[in-house]
Amino acid sequence: MADAPPTLEAPWPVGLLAAKVKEYIDRLGTAWVEGELTQWNVRNGNVYGKLKDLNQDVTISINIWSSVASRLTQEFKQGDRVVAAVKPDYWVKGGSLSMVVYDLRHVGLGDLLERLERLRRQLAAEGLFDPSRKQPLPFLPHLIGLVTGKDSDAEKDVKRNAQLRWPAVQFRTVYAAVQGDRSASEVTAAIQRLDADPEVDVIIVARGGGDFQNLLPFSDETLVRTAAATRTPLVSAIGHENDRPLLDDVADLRASTPTDAAKRVVPDVAEELVRVQQARTRMQGRVTALISHEIDRIAQLRSRPALLTTSWIVETRSEEITRYVARGEELAARAVERAETSVRELAARLRALSPQSTLDRGYAIVQASGHVLKQADAAPEGTPLIITLADGTLDALSAGTHDQH
Repeated sequence: MADAPPTLEAPWPVGLLAAKVKEYIDRLGTAWVEGELTQWNVRNGNVYGKLKDLNQDVTISINIWSSVASRLTQEFKQGDRVVAAVKPDYWVKGGSLSMVVYDLRHVGLGDLLERLERLRRQLAAEGLFDPSRKQPLPFLPHLIGLVTGKDSDAEKDVKRNAQLRWPAVQFRTVYAAVQGDRSASEVTAAIQRLDADPEVDVIIVARGGGDFQNLLPFSDETLVRTAAATRTPLVSAIGHENDRPLLDDVADLRASTPTDAAKRVVPDVAEELVRVQQARTRMQGRVTALISHEIDRIAQLRSRPALLTTSWIVETRSEEITRYVARGEELAARAVERAETSVRELAARLRALSPQSTLDRGYAIVQASGHVLKQADAAPEGTPLIITLADGTLDALSAGTHDQH
């Protein structure tokens, strides 16, 4: 049976398989697709070509039969961006699959602008264009990452002008296609590579201008989002004033040309030397003015009477010192006189209370056994006595007591 599943014992004929494949493909219908014409060959009124995806490395073969080609009102060539109504067609006899084109149109500039504007509004709503996201460029980058076309004028302009301004600057260049279907993917990969390099201080994406369609890769959504996510400051130097690509809006700095990018990324050594010299001159002038001002102040201070004649202090204070000296002598004399009077009074009182004064009046002091005798019976008869007089002492023996009568 034709509808029975094929088996090892009952395989399908090749014609049956081909018929079923064609039947299945014919049910797919017509679809509108967009891409770039990478091949366009006309033979006997028929057109055989290839249509490539705008973002991926995917290509399909297309056939435009003469009946359809005769109705096309526009001219087409390799490299055109088009939209086509295609229907898959399986050729049973040859076992090949092709896409038959039933209608073909150029992608209008208005359509491109509308799509670009929608993407611009979407990215702006996400905040990718906000000035707060912009990173400042380093004052003096030691290593500049450059994304540009190989042997392009943009590369020469950037390097020549940068090295003229600062000869010691170095570049790390990653070449990429800056036009065509490979441009967006290669520039994206180059930016990612340089952003991952810790030695790169700033990245410049440079291209020497071009028409609007040639610059469309620099508005590719993947490329733009990659540029917005870089941690390294990025400069867009596409060099297109009108209909600027979206890369200009997300870049940390937009330069009008590659030459402008070099001038804005690298300082001019001659200008910096002039600025340093000007700063040194201003500093020297200010220091000189400050010293002169202080010299004038010191001169003014020295011209004051207090510092002009050093003897004025002694002269103005001499009379006061003389008075203090006289007053000191007077106070000292009084103090000595009062002290002498006090000493004399104390001496008189001392003499009045002294035993010697009593002896001088004719009295005597009698001692026995080292003690002063106060009672007569304290010295029995025969007791040795010492008698102290006003001018000396006598040794004696007690004869005993007797009446005072």
